[in-house]
Amino acid sequence: MIYTLTKEDCVFAVEHGEFAEDICGRTSKTVIILTQSWCPQWAAMRRYLDEAERKAKDASIDFSIFFIEYDKESWAEEFMMFKENGFKNREIPYVRYYQDGKLMNESNFIPLNGFLKKTGIQI
Repeated sequence: MIYTLTKEDCVFAVEHGEFAEDICGRTSKTVIILTQSWCPQWAAMRRYLDEAERKAKDASIDFSIFFIEYDKESWAEEFMMFKENGFKNREIPYVRYYQDGKLMNESNFIPLNGFLKKTGIQI
């Protein structure tokens, strides 16, 4: 499933330095994407997320994707500061890959094949 992160999800991350376990561990493989709506690389990634979800389903992999386009939010500046300083990543889209609730990898923009590889979904 593809979900949009809520303000509450993002506030929790800012306050605790990580997203809640019910986000990171929602499924055996979970991806969190932090981005801004205007980013052309995000637009390219967004176009293939449904395909990634289908490939996971075809492979019987329990998989979920969460994202936030934080520039659309009134609290964007605070969240961006957290992302850049807390997660130490100043680029967008910023992608965090979790397996069984534990952070396994990170990236910025990545084409579909690389995205699938980082999530452990066989092509």
